[in-house]
Amino acid sequence: MTRMVVPEGSLGPSFSIRHRLLRVAFGVVWAIAARPTPRALHRWRRLILNAFGAKLSRGVVVYPDVSVWYPPNLTMAEGASLASGVECYCMAPVTIGAYTVISQGAYLCAGTHEVHSPSFPLVTRPITIGGSAWVAARAFIGPGVTVGDGAVLGACGVATCDLMPWTVYVGNPAVRVRERRTEGREGR
Repeated sequence: MTRMVVPEGSLGPSFSIRHRLLRVAFGVVWAIAARPTPRALHRWRRLILNAFGAKLSRGVVVYPDVSVWYPPNLTMAEGASLASGVECYCMAPVTIGAYTVISQGAYLCAGTHEVHSPSFPLVTRPITIGGSAWVAARAFIGPGVTVGDGAVLGACGVATCDLMPWTVYVGNPAVRVRERRTEGREGR
């Protein structure tokens, strides 16, 4: 698992000036050219994200009020979607599989801090969400979490550990409640 830690005692910025300038430029372009667009203009928003380094496949759906922290760290496979109000805090790579739905207000957080250090250094770890999964409304996926293919994290659920494929999880912290029925798995 990839992990970035800012050195102990570091007082400088966690990211390069180039990195920070790209985030600023993207934020301005997104605010002007994406946020005010009609919900149906997913192709236009994909174009903007890809222009800033995201890797979005055909058919990806991204709503205008989605927040993406650093586009080069976002990869989405065909048919995946980020619904209204999703926060994609992609300080490390966030990969979303085909036909996966990230529902309204969900938070994908690939960064945290080392709480046992007096300098509180930044720690980043990638998030991987498999295909045909569902992260329900207002759910939270933490740094380093892998969500298996077909897994479901229920509304307001909090995943700080990996979620097994084709299994339903709910709560804070997320606990496994049952297997997800396998009907319809064959086509995807």
